[in-house]
Amino acid sequence: MRLPTLRRSRGVEPGAVAGTVRLDRRTKRLVGRLRPGDIAVIDHLDLDRVAAESLVNAEVGAVLNAQPSISGRYPNLGPEVLVRAGVPLVDNLGESLFDVLREGDHVRVEGAIVERDGEQVARGVRQDAERVAAAMAAAREGLSAQLEAFVANTMEYLKQERDLLLDGVGVPDIQTEIAGRHCLVVVRGYDYEADLDVLRPYIREFKPVLIGVDGGADALVEAGYTPDLIIGDMDSVTDEVLRCGAEVVVHAYPDGRAPGLARVNRLGVAAQVFPAAATSEDIALLLADEKGASLLVAVGTHFNLVEFLDKGRDGMSSTFLTRLRIGGKLVDAKGVSRLYRQGLPGSSLLLLVLSAVAAMAAAVAVSTAGKAFLGVLAEWWDNLIFQLQQLL
Repeated sequence: MRLPTLRRSRGVEPGAVAGTVRLDRRTKRLVGRLRPGDIAVIDHLDLDRVAAESLVNAEVGAVLNAQPSISGRYPNLGPEVLVRAGVPLVDNLGESLFDVLREGDHVRVEGAIVERDGEQVARGVRQDAERVAAAMAAAREGLSAQLEAFVANTMEYLKQERDLLLDGVGVPDIQTEIAGRHCLVVVRGYDYEADLDVLRPYIREFKPVLIGVDGGADALVEAGYTPDLIIGDMDSVTDEVLRCGAEVVVHAYPDGRAPGLARVNRLGVAAQVFPAAATSEDIALLLADEKGASLLVAVGTHFNLVEFLDKGRDGMSSTFLTRLRIGGKLVDAKGVSRLYRQGLPGSSLLLLVLSAVAAMAAAVAVSTAGKAFLGVLAEWWDNLIFQLQQLL
């Protein structure tokens, strides 16, 4: 994860940040338009880690949040990521922020105050390491209430999607051949880049079906691959990747509404619709399992309680049940980059070089040409020593 380069305009006092406003109520939509030094204006209650990391990687100058970045419902990880990376975070600025500011405005942020053309337009709460740590500690104390809500949501989802989970009812027919093959499901989540990079030998050897979940399809393309299947609500995958030739499945609400289908149709891309209350990453796993995948390898997906809560959506309970449904067929690649590294340690590389040199020297010594060369070299050395002795 790159640390942002905070750019300061002329006439801006030390400690203040100035830049061009880019705003969107959906953080993952906004990230695609951000340039280094921009001021990101978001509407994100309980900022999660993935969203925060995407803002840091975009090298924003500051983040202005209309909502509280930590509401206290649970210990979400996003504010800590921004503060640790040195990105100024001002939150709780209010819904009116989106009425006051416009795309392309030039603003100045100093402390908790936002100014445009020298006039204050908003004032919020400036987050720092101490404030974030205190808020996280308070949020952990209320974690039991969130666990109870998570369990209730899990039971509600089980009742709602029982037929899908148990019998695969509602899974669309697709053209991509999956039966008997490995499937690699990529979500643009935690540590996806490092884990995907480490899996290169696996992808080269097994040639799994490559499934990108929304922005995960872009992640595959950025890594040099072409996805076979793109699944999601189509709010973060780029137009270019949607046109790459992959089969497209649009995630719809349980009642059949699919806002992302209109965008796909405008691009002239054929698509199937998959109505479900689950998250997009879950329906990707369920679809691959239902179509007979022999092994499911997940990159960037959510897999523990902290990540479920950090995502901050009731639908994350579906992820828990999906993993129970798929069972031992699922291999989570999360953390592979920390467990296994492809690079050679420096000592091993040095030993390898010395071994190669020794092997070459031995080959030269036993060959006819090598013996002649060593004889000439020995004679030259003797002459050099004799001349030095004469001088002394």
